Amino acid sequence: MQLTLCEPTDMSSAMAMDQAQQAGFLQSSSKAEDSVASPEDVTTDTNNESSEEESAGEREEQIRDGKDNVITTSNTQRGYRRPDSLSVAAAAAPGGSSLWTCQRDGEVTLRTGESGMAAETPLTINQMFASAVERFPDVTALGWKEGERRQRLTYREYYQSCRNAARSFLKLGLERYHGVGILGFNSAEWFISDIGAILAGGFAVGIYTTNSAEACQYVAENCKANVIVVENNKQLQKILQVQDQLPHLKAIIQYKDELKEKKPNVYTWAEFMELGRDEPDTLLDHVISSQKPNQCCTLIYTSGTTGQPKGVMLSHDNLTWTAGATCRHVGLTDATQSQEVVVSYLPLSHIAAQMVDIWVTMKVGGATYFAQPDALKGSLVVTLKEVRPTAFMGVPRVWEKMQEKMKSVGSKSSTLTRKVASWAKGVGLQTNLSKMNQNEAAGRSTLNYRLAKKLVFKKVRKALGLDRCQRCYTGAAPITKDTLEFFLSLDVPLYELYGMSESSGPHTISLPDAFRLTSCGKEIEGCKTKIHNPDEEGIGEICFWGRHLFMGYLNQYDKTEEALDADGWLHSGDLGKQDDSDFLFITGRIKELIITAGGENIPPVPIEDAVKEMVPLVSNAMLIGDKRKFLSMLLTIKCQVSEETGLAMDELTDEAVEVCRKLGSSATRVSEVSGGRDRAVHAAIQEGINRVNEHAASNAQRVQKWLLLDRDFSISGGELGPTMKLRRPVVMKMYMEQIDNFYKEVATPSTPDNPLSK
Repeated sequence: MQLTLCEPTDMSSAMAMDQAQQAGFLQSSSKAEDSVASPEDVTTDTNNESSEEESAGEREEQIRDGKDNVITTSNTQRGYRRPDSLSVAAAAAPGGSSLWTCQRDGEVTLRTGESGMAAETPLTINQMFASAVERFPDVTALGWKEGERRQRLTYREYYQSCRNAARSFLKLGLERYHGVGILGFNSAEWFISDIGAILAGGFAVGIYTTNSAEACQYVAENCKANVIVVENNKQLQKILQVQDQLPHLKAIIQYKDELKEKKPNVYTWAEFMELGRDEPDTLLDHVISSQKPNQCCTLIYTSGTTGQPKGVMLSHDNLTWTAGATCRHVGLTDATQSQEVVVSYLPLSHIAAQMVDIWVTMKVGGATYFAQPDALKGSLVVTLKEVRPTAFMGVPRVWEKMQEKMKSVGSKSSTLTRKVASWAKGVGLQTNLSKMNQNEAAGRSTLNYRLAKKLVFKKVRKALGLDRCQRCYTGAAPITKDTLEFFLSLDVPLYELYGMSESSGPHTISLPDAFRLTSCGKEIEGCKTKIHNPDEEGIGEICFWGRHLFMGYLNQYDKTEEALDADGWLHSGDLGKQDDSDFLFITGRIKELIITAGGENIPPVPIEDAVKEMVPLVSNAMLIGDKRKFLSMLLTIKCQVSEETGLAMDELTDEAVEVCRKLGSSATRVSEVSGGRDRAVHAAIQEGINRVNEHAASNAQRVQKWLLLDRDFSISGGELGPTMKLRRPVVMKMYMEQIDNFYKEVATPSTPDNPLSK
């Protein structure tokens, strides 16, 4: 890869800082601040980062009158608007006087406070970046490998590359408040395109690489993209297929490989960067100086399990404030002391990856190193061992894959090695549980712990490339208690975080000295949490308040009204509760609740997790039963994944083969056990489900029928979203015939076997 750089220019940390004092966006909504309620005292369960893939407004909810009495139950998905939601007239008021807007050129009132993080001076992206360059000019900002050669950009070079890209975007005709779509795997060019688009007054718009041509067309047209940046010929072809349906599109830029065919208005990266090299800075500086912290600069498109994705409008302040608040909350180190290092591999069209890889890292002068495009297919650990990050964010499936691999390697070790590892894991789990319960003295100082650390824990961390990593995070989807305890036993605590695209990423984050198993931690300073309409157990809808809350959904007033109430609280659509120490626990998602034909409300995730824990062969489980007479379940088994396609293969994982051997089965392929073909495996799964059923709160929560599918779920197959979250509507549609078969003959609770698996 070749990056064309410019000579640096002088700058000051005070660059355009006076803009932050402009009236109009520093106002605080006293009405919303005064409405903060004290959370109810509550307790436990597991899910994780909220699905911004689903509409926050698509949920069942109780409608209350002014005295907080329940009037009726309605469904916003059918078009009902919350009585206390903000009116369109108020939202569209000129001058940006409201808390939200759906207009691309709109301005909002920031949710500032009188003290602490909420009172921090608002900054634009350029102001935060310029400050980083002034403080860390020659510090490595970005790093990557080209073959065996290591490449890097310092903060000064990084900033000048972004300015050069911005001049080139303006040269190509990028208009104010129009999009620059970016379609490709994580790279320096991705970052430079993103920030360059913002500096030039446009919107940075990530597009999932797994999108079809039609899905790309929808996003590009919705944001009125003037320019689309693609990684390679594969992604270029998607845009060329739909370019005649994109009236605002003026240019396409390909940043990897040579163009296979020269076409009008299609540029290589080198050609693109050359366009703005000799352009005067006058126009760009004028555009930058006109930007305000309360204006939109980035669009995050929810991946959408139903309907078209929504464009989440994030302001400069959303990104810069959240980055600063997150750094302070987790205690990241400034590069003047010791540099933080992260590995970029999660999809950058997702807010979690952008916040960690771009903005949080920039705030403290950290270094971001790019993984290889096949990171999620096996090469991630290689990059981790080379880079040795100080912080690492993994979606649950990444941690689960590591767990499976380590178990597979462990099963082939000698008897002595296995015994030592088992002993050490017991020590590690007990030690870390003691620490979690604020009993530091009970574990860390013991001889057993120090010995286990020397014999096992240090070696495990080194093998994973996490020997320097002080903060291992998990988020974006539910993670099982089994996986959390597995890594805790190896002295690798996984700190859960929770948030949405609509909250610019994180809202709560667990900390080394403040975490609980299955909790996603406590809210970031300056943010507030409210449990809406809690039941007798303290479970209700989780609502957010803070400067991290989005501006609105682009051009979608009704969806924005569903998500935000009159006081500006974001209704997440997630169910949860807080304990007496203010730890937040996610118990489910309102729209995922299964309401049986008998009227019982059943959250599916706890039952699915219990089955996966009881039956180690199971990779994915999906509970079914909405409007049905009983519960059924689709199961998949752990198998190998194709590095080429990302699709699940027929071969079982080594761990699954080992489990089969212990059960008396000689199976090595999914096709040998799916559909009940292997009696030993079938009996083991049924036994596991029976054990789960024994702990069911009622007969209605017992799984009556199940089916082991012929293939595992995957992103490429469409069953999992970009962060490997289960896409329930998609799976329901794909396996509708099998699901219907569950209910052709009603099984009674006393039926011990599974008719469909024979």
